[in-house]
Amino acid sequence: MAEVFLSLGSNIDRQHNIHSGLNALAERFGELRLSPVYESEAVGFKGSPFFNLVVALHTALPVGELARALHDIERGHGRVRGEKKFASRTLDIDILTYDDAVGEVDGVKLPRGEILKHAFVLRPLADLAPETRHPENGRRYRELLAETDFKGQRLWQVPFRWPASDGDITE
Repeated sequence: MAEVFLSLGSNIDRQHNIHSGLNALAERFGELRLSPVYESEAVGFKGSPFFNLVVALHTALPVGELARALHDIERGHGRVRGEKKFASRTLDIDILTYDDAVGEVDGVKLPRGEILKHAFVLRPLADLAPETRHPENGRRYRELLAETDFKGQRLWQVPFRWPASDGDITE
């Protein structure tokens, strides 16, 4: 079983879509470990703020099949592939790492470059797996976070409970 870290984000009906996306992931992959959820301003375009988090799971699926399963979950939440890179999203799920894989695997670039580019990816990853090492550079995520200056990339932790209980999902 491979350990996989995923990035989830939403800025359209974000509370509902993140909860529903987590439910779909748990139904498909079983136990999930979650980072705190962060709210961040849209990056690269003018849009509503995003909710972002990182999820760890284990799977026997090869990378290509995992990517297709994640695309199916996104599609089930109204995501249309082929949209502009920087645009509002109902649900965005990206594979950050798949064990220690490096390079292009089944058409997926690993590890995902956004780990080192965006606070909304590295901050929750460092929260969830501070001692885990980046597959390419071997640095711990907590070290990378401490050393990286994400100028202008503001984010803040928000209260979030999953699984949700009745009355939790409001926005």
